[in-house]
Amino acid sequence: MSTIRPADARPGARRTPRPRRYLVCRPTHFDVRYAINPWMQEAAEVDTALAGRQWAELVRAYREHGHTVEVMEPAPDLPDMVFAANSALVVGGRAFGSLFHAPQRRPESREYEIWFKAAGYDLYRPESPCEGEGDLVPAGGYLLAGTGFRTTREAHAEVQEYFGLPVISLHLTDPYFYHLDTALFVLDDGAPDGGAGTGGGARPADGPRAAALAYYPGAFSPGSREVLRRLFPDAVLATRDDALAFGLNSVSDGRHVFIAPQATGLIDRLTARGYVPVPVDLSEFHKAGGGIKCCTQELRP
Repeated sequence: MSTIRPADARPGARRTPRPRRYLVCRPTHFDVRYAINPWMQEAAEVDTALAGRQWAELVRAYREHGHTVEVMEPAPDLPDMVFAANSALVVGGRAFGSLFHAPQRRPESREYEIWFKAAGYDLYRPESPCEGEGDLVPAGGYLLAGTGFRTTREAHAEVQEYFGLPVISLHLTDPYFYHLDTALFVLDDGAPDGGAGTGGGARPADGPRAAALAYYPGAFSPGSREVLRRLFPDAVLATRDDALAFGLNSVSDGRHVFIAPQATGLIDRLTARGYVPVPVDLSEFHKAGGGIKCCTQELRP
């Protein structure tokens, strides 16, 4: 049985960034109008001006580090549309769309479908609840797939058939980590054009390319924790405090890690591994249970 070879996790290992292309959605209508996760309080007051500035700072940080950012306009009355990661999973220039668990968010799927089709993507509409990159994370030739609160195991089967990539189902058990991207993120995905310890990223004969990640073990069932431990023995482990600070709702280009500044312990551990944290405060979006990754859809060629 092949396993994912871990990327070089030694302190001081050379880290190579890879230019990415991201899709984001303006927070014009961002608000907390309903409660569909433990973070959301219907009486919460959102500082929309502050949210706009924080979002703009994230976009600026991406561009300053050499990444391309595509910006789409939101539709009225869809306050969570800013969380672009939930809209789809894009791999190889193809998009696997979304079918939201919460009825309040289901109209978002149509808005994103319009964007993807206009941009020339082949788009698949899932038949089972699936919330895009919120629960689907490419890692070294596999798809790590979360379930337990939003995305169903039936959707895992659909995405495997669509992309032809092996799916590893991971069961989330803590409602504060209702999406996989709140409990885990990929530091280096083993892409062919670079990445820490990949030697150029060539696929070895005995299994998928190298990948490195960070995660919070307490978010997962015992069996899923063991799967992660076996596949990623050198992963960076986060504490519950750092996970609750949205430290794992981060985005990495293989060297730079765009991360919540409140996750101080995780920032220290990443620095010790040779990564370069880029703190970006999206605390206003935490009121809706979202952060940096939630606002970021990666458009993988």
